[in-house]
Amino acid sequence: MSPSTITLLFLLFAVIMFVLEKIPLGVTSMIVCIGLVVTGVLDVKTAFAGFIDSNVILFVAMFIVGGALFETGMANKIGGIVTKFAKTERMLIIAIMVIVGLMSGILSNTGTAAVLIPVVIGIAAKSGYKRSRLLMPLVFAAAMGGNLSLIGAPGNLIAQSALSEIGLKFGFFEYAIVGMPILIVGIIFYATIGYRLLPSHDVKDDGAFDTTKNFDNVPKWKQWLSLIILVFTLLAMIFEDKIGIKLCISGGIGALLLILTGVISEKDALKSIDLKTIFLFGGTLSLASALQETGAGEVIANKVIGALGANPSPYILTLVVFLLCCIMTNFMSNTATTALMVPICLSIAQGMGADPRAVLMACVIGGSCAYATPIGMPANTMVVGAGGYKFMDYVKAGFPLIIIATVVSMIILPIAFPFFP
Repeated sequence: MSPSTITLLFLLFAVIMFVLEKIPLGVTSMIVCIGLVVTGVLDVKTAFAGFIDSNVILFVAMFIVGGALFETGMANKIGGIVTKFAKTERMLIIAIMVIVGLMSGILSNTGTAAVLIPVVIGIAAKSGYKRSRLLMPLVFAAAMGGNLSLIGAPGNLIAQSALSEIGLKFGFFEYAIVGMPILIVGIIFYATIGYRLLPSHDVKDDGAFDTTKNFDNVPKWKQWLSLIILVFTLLAMIFEDKIGIKLCISGGIGALLLILTGVISEKDALKSIDLKTIFLFGGTLSLASALQETGAGEVIANKVIGALGANPSPYILTLVVFLLCCIMTNFMSNTATTALMVPICLSIAQGMGADPRAVLMACVIGGSCAYATPIGMPANTMVVGAGGYKFMDYVKAGFPLIIIATVVSMIILPIAFPFFP
């Protein structure tokens, strides 16, 4: 059996097991990771590279930074201030989505979600609303906000570098032509119809996110220092390019400072790391590597696009590229999907004599629609444990958002980015 066939079988196994959830999500992803080594598809180093991926390091660091915000009671304080202004659950959801969506446009969407997850859990604790109903809108808004600027998501820069090689480029806020309407319609959707689709789980408070503690005896300096370090971590992430320090390193410095200053003990810091998230994300990255290395991802893409014939209609091609990226991004990382699809889309556009920007915009926006699974993007994975989510929660709440993004994109793309300008 060829490596690409074995990879596709593991992909099928992962999808079925994620949906049925007969065994924990993290265990499924580890079966896939180890299975790909045993069958010789990947070597040990490549299969386990996901566990030293920069996003996993960012997760660990931000779990500790978030944990300190809870251990000191600062998250609850912030939650109390926010809930004074947003009186209802719907108002809270709208406020969270607007703030996160706009921040993700100028910050990395993963970084934004990482910084704000502990704050939103604090808001949930103070307001009495279930955190599972607030965290999902947060990560969806982070994904949508990533399409507001060139630096919002890694996929945006992948498309830009491919375009620059043929002497073209996207403007800094050009993605927002499609991204902003998707964000606005998405927020309206969750404030109205989608509000009923949000999962409602009672999550047992333990580890870092224990919001039931009494914080009266915590020294004030610890509370304020936990917030100051969080703010400086956030600023370092905003100015990542200016200071030349990667997100995960900024997070790591923040986490180390909190432990060294005694704001959070080493024991509590370790307790705050959600291993379920680490195993789920690290394990499934091996599947993304296998789809790339064996060419299985390319086989899927070429088969689907090849089925359109020699001279497909530009509108149909845009739709197919968009939907293919939507499907693939929910099982590979959004960055891996864009990296795989950009060269394929570029060669199709050049072969047809079409404007590559039109096809690549469809590819990037489609590749960001990772709403329907917990593994589609790092932010989705980060809230699995904190929100007590199951795989099907993402499908129920996130799939309608994919339909919305598709409809909005198919209206705007042909007008703003015509195939034959």
